[in-house]
This record gives sequence, structure tokens and C-alpha cells, in this order.
Amino acid sequence: MPDLAPPEHAGAGGAPRKLARRINVAFDRLPIRTRLALVSALLTFVILCGFALVVGSLTVHRIRSDFNNEVKASTEELSGLLKISVTRGGRLVVTPNINEYAAPEHAAIRVILSTSGSVIEHTPHAPELDSPSGRIAGLERGENVNGYRVESRAEQLEVGGYVVIQYARPLSDIQPTIARVELLLLLGTLAGSSLALLAGAAIARRAMQPIANLTSTAAEIARTQDRSARIPQPEADDEVAELASTLQGMLQSLDDAHAETETMLARQRRFVADASHELRTPLTSVLANLELLAESLRGEQGETARSALRSSRRMRRLVADLLLLARSDVGRAVPHQPVDLALLATDAAAELGPLSGEHELSIDAQPVVVEGNHDELLRVALNLIENALRHTPPGTAIHVRTETLGGRGKGTRPPGEARLVVEDDGPGVPPELEPTLFERFVRGTGDRGGSFGLGLAIVRAVAQSHGGSVTLEQVAPHGARFVVRLPASPASAPATPSVGAGTLSERAA
Repeated sequence: MPDLAPPEHAGAGGAPRKLARRINVAFDRLPIRTRLALVSALLTFVILCGFALVVGSLTVHRIRSDFNNEVKASTEELSGLLKISVTRGGRLVVTPNINEYAAPEHAAIRVILSTSGSVIEHTPHAPELDSPSGRIAGLERGENVNGYRVESRAEQLEVGGYVVIQYARPLSDIQPTIARVELLLLLGTLAGSSLALLAGAAIARRAMQPIANLTSTAAEIARTQDRSARIPQPEADDEVAELASTLQGMLQSLDDAHAETETMLARQRRFVADASHELRTPLTSVLANLELLAESLRGEQGETARSALRSSRRMRRLVADLLLLARSDVGRAVPHQPVDLALLATDAAAELGPLSGEHELSIDAQPVVVEGNHDELLRVALNLIENALRHTPPGTAIHVRTETLGGRGKGTRPPGEARLVVEDDGPGVPPELEPTLFERFVRGTGDRGGSFGLGLAIVRAVAQSHGGSVTLEQVAPHGARFVVRLPASPASAPATPSVGAGTLSERAA
């Protein structure tokens, strides 16, 4: 069985990979212009760092070499100038004064008797540089001792024996120069990297400008839906130009497909409108014949005729709904005239009153005049009330009202707005059904009337064709409110006492 590595070993190896992966993810999230600028600055920084290391090493080596040569030259010069004599008392005397020679360069000088290692002469505060006692060979060399560059020379005495001349200068004399060189190289590297970052950002912005132009043009086309707009073509024959050509070709293809689709849809709308219109005449004839048969036949044949009559009436209503929607789709205008929504709402409630069953149907109708088609607006009121009857349980209260909202007061509603409101305290509209509630052939799960799912779609189409809208408002704690908003006619009468619910109930009965 193979040995398994301890978890800590696996974790130790995985940590760098995780860090690298996070860095890559963070880098990929940056804009392209930022990434180009950062890569440019990073490459420049690496190159300048290598250049600074090479130049810095050579420069520091040259500074130290020149310093060592200066110390060596000064030592040879001092060796030629010094004279060492012996007095009658046997004392060694060094001339000229070594302090004057050492002062200009902050040097330390020592003259040492090689046989005993005793110091004959030295400058003030001269440090312990080396002890050449007992060795003469190899003294003509330079070395670093205790922070000094030391050069030693051996000179033979007239009376015999040797003295060692040690000339030393502190290495700290060249440290400021080396520090300045290193600082200049560091500042040069940082400045070069910063300039590379700025230049990279400018170049990246300039390089990405054609793509930015393509993006702004595409966004403008999406906003204005102007399919005739042209994609700007860059002058350079590069990848951006190829992208622009591809986008232009795609836009042209979409324009052709859209035009073809619009042509087909227009043809279909005209066909539905014409077919629905043409079906009305034979349906009327069929209904008339079936009504005669239903009245004259008895027994099983009469029941069959009445069943066919009911199906034909349902078909006539479907054809009427399709004709209304098709007329709205193709934009065919119908004659408009002043219509009182209060009378329409009262007629619709009275027509559906016998079908309300155990529902409590009430109306609060204030005179509201709009410019529109009487039959289409009546269909709106009928569909809304019928929708409330179908989708609410028995005992539900349904309230219909009409009103006019002017521009006075602190409200935000537009001035001169007529409203038809149908409200119930039933279970409300399921949230999942709200987005598609006004679409065609959408039916609720509680539909018990066998509708076609066109009622609310017709309400929206009629409202929009009259310059208005219809919205659904959920009522707390439960219930639904459908509000139809239409532009009020200048001939709207002032508000008068509304028709009470009891009066409507008597009329509906």
C-alpha cells in the first residue's frame, strides 16, 4: 500500500497554488487597459532592476577600486617622503610631520619598528591596524582592517633593520558615494516604472479606443433600435477592424431577419383580421339557423341543436375577440366619440348581474367622459367584471367604480385621468401568474368558466389603443384590484353623487 503524505504536507504544497490562482482570478477581473498598463510597468520594472543591479555592481566596484588605488598611491608617495634617522641617544626620528600629510584625507598613519613591533610615530587616534612584527615579506599589499583600507610598506633603516609604514583611510569615506549611487539607481528604477505605467495606460487607452467606439455604437443602437446605424470601421486593417466588420455583418443580418419577421407578422395580422371579419357573416347565418332549429325541434334533435347553438355562440365570441386583437395589432383605428364610463360600468354590471350568483356585486359610478369606442370600452368593463366572477369563490364582494383624477393637490397622477376600477376581496392573483397575466391565452388555475384566456389581453389592448393602461394592484390582506387609466375628455362632467350598490343590485336582479 503506497504511503500517503500527511495533510500538512499536502496543504503546504497547495498554499502557493491557491495564492497563484487567486492572483490570476483577481488579475483577470481587471479591465484590459489596466492589465496592459500593469504588464508594461512590470516588465519595465524587471528590466530596470536587472540594469540597476549590473550598473550598480560595476559602479560600486569601480568606486572601491579607485579608492584602493588612491590609498595605494598615497602610501607610495608617503613612503618616498618619509625619512627616518637615528639620534645620538638611539631614538628614531621621523620627518616630515606625518600629521600634516594625513590631515587632508582623514588618514591614519603608523610607523612601526618591525623587530619589536613598537610604534615609532602615529597620527592622533590612529586605530590598531595590524601588527607586522617579525614579517617583512609580503607587506607591500592592501587589506581591509577594522573599517580601514590599509596599505603597508617596508623601509630599510641605515643602522640596520626595517620599519613598516602603514597608511590607512576609513572605508566610510566612500559609503556616501555608494549610497548616492544606489539611491539614484532605485529612484531611476521607480521613476522608469511609473513612466512605463503611465505610458502603458495611455497606449492601452489609445489602443482600446476603437473597441470603446464599437461598444458605445452598439449600446446606442440597442437604445434607439435604429437598425440603419453603421458600425464605425477603424482605418487600420487589424483585429479590431475585423471585429467591426463582423458586427456590421451581424447587424445587417439581424436587420434583414427582423424585416422579414415583421413582414410575416404583418401578413399574419392582416390574415387574422380579414379571416375574423369574414367569419362573422357565416357565423351570423349559422347562429340564426340554429336558433330557428332550437325553437322548432323537440327531444333529442332539439337538444343537439341547442348544444350546437351554444358552441356557435362561443365561437362567435372567440372570433370577436380575435378580431378585436387583430385590429389592435395592425393598428386599425375605430371611430371615437365621447363615452361615459359610468354608464358603461353600470350596463356591464347589469348585464352580468344575473350571472353573479352568490357574489356581492356593487358599483360606485361617477360620471367620467372619455374619447373612445363604446363597444370596445364596454368589452373592457365586461371582461374585468367577468374575470372577477370566474376567479373568486362564492360570497366574494366585487366593487366597481369610476372616477376622475385631476391635477390638483399633492398627488403625482397626471391631470385629467379617468379610471375604471374593479376590485374584489377574493384570494388575489398568484405571484407566479402576475408577469404574464395580461398575455394572450393565459388562464388561471381557478378558471371555472371555460374562458379562452383572452379577456385581460383584450383589456390591455383596448386600453393602449385609447392611450391608456391597465395595472394590477394586490389588496391587503387579500384581494385584487384592476385599474384602467384613460385620458379624460375635456367634456367630463363634474363629480356627482355616485350610484349606490343597492340601486345596482336591484337593477342587476
